[in-house]
Amino acid sequence: MDIFGVLTMIGGLALFLFGMDFMGANLSKASGGKLEHILEKLTSNPLKAVALGAGVTAVIQSSSATTVMVVGFVNSGIMKLSQATGIIMGANIGTTITSWMLSLTGIEGDSVFLKMLKPSSFAPVLALIGIILYMFVKDEKKKYVGGILLGFAVLMSGMETMSGAVKPLADVPEFTGILTMFSNPILGLLAGAVLTAVIQSSSASVGILQALCATGAVSYATALPIIMGQNIGTCVTAMISSVGASKNAKRAAFIHLYFNIIGTAIFMIVFYSINVFVPFAFLGESANAAGIAVIHSLFNIGATCLLLPFTKQLEWLACHTVRSKEKTTTVENRLRLLDSRFLDQPGLAMEHSNQVMSEMTRLTSNSLDMAMSLLETYNSEDEKLVEEMENRVDMYEDQLGRYLLEVSTRELNAADSYDLSVLLHCISDIERISDHTVSIARSAREMHEKQLEFSENARKEIRVLCAAVSDLVHQTADLLVSRDVAAAVRIEPLEEVVDDLSDMMKLHHVERLREGRCTIEMGFILNDLTNSLERVADHCSNVAVSILEQQEDSAGRHEVRRELKHSNNTELMKVYKTYKEKYSIS
Repeated sequence: MDIFGVLTMIGGLALFLFGMDFMGANLSKASGGKLEHILEKLTSNPLKAVALGAGVTAVIQSSSATTVMVVGFVNSGIMKLSQATGIIMGANIGTTITSWMLSLTGIEGDSVFLKMLKPSSFAPVLALIGIILYMFVKDEKKKYVGGILLGFAVLMSGMETMSGAVKPLADVPEFTGILTMFSNPILGLLAGAVLTAVIQSSSASVGILQALCATGAVSYATALPIIMGQNIGTCVTAMISSVGASKNAKRAAFIHLYFNIIGTAIFMIVFYSINVFVPFAFLGESANAAGIAVIHSLFNIGATCLLLPFTKQLEWLACHTVRSKEKTTTVENRLRLLDSRFLDQPGLAMEHSNQVMSEMTRLTSNSLDMAMSLLETYNSEDEKLVEEMENRVDMYEDQLGRYLLEVSTRELNAADSYDLSVLLHCISDIERISDHTVSIARSAREMHEKQLEFSENARKEIRVLCAAVSDLVHQTADLLVSRDVAAAVRIEPLEEVVDDLSDMMKLHHVERLREGRCTIEMGFILNDLTNSLERVADHCSNVAVSILEQQEDSAGRHEVRRELKHSNNTELMKVYKTYKEKYSIS
């Protein structure tokens, strides 16, 4: 094998690895985060966990990716360790699909049907269809289908190129000598583990082994221990992913490792013990791609069937390896949703970002309600709670903002890109509302400390204004979940009513001041209070306008607000009048 043969082999390997990665990436995008969402919402039924783990891995073509996601789910606290065990076992079964696809390269025969099954026949057709969809079709989902077809065609072409390049190695004594060395079970196992650990993909390392089978120099005695080692080597990705994660996430990674080590150890001991007394004749035969796929599948299915009843014991082993009594706060648990492991699945990352945003908005809404209740009955403990909630909202804003910037660097589909824009526009508005809740609570404390009270009329007006603002904030919280355009349009009329109420309250205060029924000092407090409530309403309006702006792809938020405020839309006027009657102080 000369230098040109080596270059051809390296080029084939590069195409093979790129095709596998490109196909997997487009499969994940085409799913729109649905597969990952299924995993996240998985029930505790072990058989369902295995089946779904196998199904998701078969689709995204990577047991490592599935396991890393599972580690992330456990780290986030949205999946229990018991659920993770079944999925990890299923992932090992799902990854065998790749070896069966690659075994198509070994098909031989003269019939038209068999020839069409060979990658050299159908890969160019898939590549042609794929490139048309990927380059010339605007529909996003069809582009992903094109990417899947292109990736598969490149994958198969790379496999064919590798197989053709290594065939001359059959006549090289040194090469066959190295392969014979790997027929030693221990050396073969180590070789498979190291290769897979380096390229971090058992599917890819199995594909390389299948390509080497084209030389005819790889016997089953050599291939079998290498396959066993590949199952152990694939654990490296999950182990690396668990670094810096929670204790339970580390345990999930160790379950993956122990499952593969125990399964491999049992298989090797039983198989080679039997082989001593009843030699397996097939070990001396030349391996082929289909035979590799059969061994790969039988081992992973057998290991899962054998160890599935012992999931509790695997969990016990992992828990005793990683001991901990760690306690985390609710905020820390929620922020673990923003796990960097999910960035490679942008759909899932955005779904978790929306969940954190929803929690941040709910917290802000509760904080506002508590702050406004202090105006009626002041309590220092409740004021402390308001400040604590505001600090938690600040934490959410900081972590979520950073995470969204990381997500923005990934390739997003249209829906995720829309979600990202909305969250980036709205996150600061929600945080500012939280700031104003603290200002409202401090106004209540000032009145309490100075033993000041509003007049009965002023108190009634404040109750109406607070009710309108509370309604507005709760509608905004719902809006951030639903992204309903019709609901977003209804925000602006209520914000206008809040502005009207605030202006009217200030006029009424001036009247009471002239009549000597109120003091200047109470006027300062009332002004601070109404200003804070107005600012809250303004930020709610900003959220609604941001959603409308992104939805309608308009010129800008000022244009959207102008259209809402100055249009002759009779429906909007009707909504405004309804709120005006509901929240009246005249």
